Amino acid sequence: MKPVIELLRKRGGPIFHVAPDAMVFDALHRLAEHGVGALLVMEGERLVGIFSERDYTRKVALQGRNSRETPVSAIMTAQVIAVPPSTGTRDCMALMRQHRFRHLPVVERGSVLGMISIRDIMDDIIADHELTIAQLQSYISS
Repeated sequence: MKPVIELLRKRGGPIFHVAPDAMVFDALHRLAEHGVGALLVMEGERLVGIFSERDYTRKVALQGRNSRETPVSAIMTAQVIAVPPSTGTRDCMALMRQHRFRHLPVVERGSVLGMISIRDIMDDIIADHELTIAQLQSYISS
């Protein structure tokens, strides 16, 4: 079981975030700009929530709210579950499945290190399986 910090190191890149007082419309632009499905909601360095495409569809679009007039803080997921960097990828996947979310912040001593998605975990599992298959095929053919 690989620690989740390895996934963050492999992926690299910035931490995409938005302020809680940003309008949902602007947050949607950030999602599209970065090609991601969720943003961390940060007040300075402090994690206060997560804003996802799912939050938008369920709490704005389906409720007839105006995304240009609704702040992210009004619809974000405020009860954030986060994991320390030493958490194994399988434990992260189980947590995501249990709570039915697709994005998981990685936090150490109050400092946000990044966020992983279920896609990050699945890509890693597939890569591990492909490596195992290749090694077994090599062993069998030798």
